[in-house]
Amino acid sequence: MKEKVDERTKELIAIGASISAHCQPCLTYHVAKAKELGLDADMISAAIDVGYKVQTGATVAMKEFANRVLKALTPGSPASCEGKTTSEKSCCE
Repeated sequence: MKEKVDERTKELIAIGASISAHCQPCLTYHVAKAKELGLDADMISAAIDVGYKVQTGATVAMKEFANRVLKALTPGSPASCEGKTTSEKSCCE
């Protein structure tokens, strides 16, 4: 039998997800719902902090990925499409 996540925990997860998704209406809704369920400001604040940590981690990972993509586009780079003939596979096809 699967254990279900209780409503209070669901709202804390939704608060963190709202932060990482940059969804202001979602955050407003889920904070109000969390308050209705008796969650205090410390618990809500902790969920917000987790959302920021997830967001920060994703941002750092994307910056590193974007830098690798840009580096690959440098002329002469092995991953660059520059200089390939139409018969060769490239990232632009």
